[in-house]
Amino acid sequence: MAVVAAAHVSLPEEQVGAAAWYGPDMAARTDWIVSLSDDDLAEVEAATAPLAAREADIARITRADFRLPGLGPKLGRALDELLHGRGFVLLRGLPVERWSMREAATAFFGIGAWLGNARSQNAKGHVLGHVKDMGLSSRDPNVRIYQTSERQTYHTDSCDVVGLLCLKTARRGGLSTLVSSTTIFNEMRRRRPDLLALLFQPVATDRRGEVPAGMKPYFEIPVFNWHAGHLTAIYQRQYIDSARRLAGAPRLASGQVAALDMFDALANDPALNLHMAFMPGDMQFVHNHTLLHDRTGFEDWDESERRRHLLRLWLACPGARPLPAVFAQRYGKVDIGDRGGIIVPGTTALNAPLEAV
Repeated sequence: MAVVAAAHVSLPEEQVGAAAWYGPDMAARTDWIVSLSDDDLAEVEAATAPLAAREADIARITRADFRLPGLGPKLGRALDELLHGRGFVLLRGLPVERWSMREAATAFFGIGAWLGNARSQNAKGHVLGHVKDMGLSSRDPNVRIYQTSERQTYHTDSCDVVGLLCLKTARRGGLSTLVSSTTIFNEMRRRRPDLLALLFQPVATDRRGEVPAGMKPYFEIPVFNWHAGHLTAIYQRQYIDSARRLAGAPRLASGQVAALDMFDALANDPALNLHMAFMPGDMQFVHNHTLLHDRTGFEDWDESERRRHLLRLWLACPGARPLPAVFAQRYGKVDIGDRGGIIVPGTTALNAPLEAV
């Protein structure tokens, strides 16, 4: 393999393939939107109704509990596109407006079970997340940004695939945005391979108070990782910056800051990223290892029943790529199909709350 030597790092070759996309090209296409058919929806409702009626434990729903004979193969193709193609898909059309919260949560979790195994998203063991403004601020070092109305900035989550189901939209803003970390790598390799090389060095990232047993309050994983023929990214700039508050966390050198700044500038470049507006009933699934996702800040409705609300899943997917051992600092372990999520001392049994708590 041809390599570029910079800062004592041999860089992988420029990446080609479906994961190396540009936002304007994607905006001109619609093949990443899959509208659910009447037959698909009938299957989902038939699988959901008995589970919701008996108030089944959502956190324990498996693929076997949620039969989708026709939609299941479509979800298999979507998973292949997520893991080996462009890295995202939007499934459109769940009738959430006429469903109860339990019905919506049951349906979303059941569909997710066809894509992977749900992982804990926080110290409370929530395998079903609620993305909603809780009136909090990211200035609190124990608050994660999804609990606010602030812009999130481009980041990855601690799982193979993250899924969102839109229940309600904000009054203004709250757009979902995606960018290919593979494309960012390619652009940095062409323009500043010296800075790119620095992103293959470990960097401290704040755990925001959710610290697994025996671990430091930060993890140290490079932004870019080359392993077993795969380029994988992990990133959250705000938490890299906030790690400076933690005793013992390595400080960033000026070159690393410049590299992170360039990474951010490329992520925010409209020539690279893609914006999309959710509609109620949309399900977006995103491959964290090749994409970063963001949400613009938003202004919400005054009425509590109208406020922006999304459900979220973190999934460990069968057939996913191998990850380097260093990811165990964040993922707990790197076993395919059984990795990722957040488990800390005091985490109770995995659970799926029906309201934001």
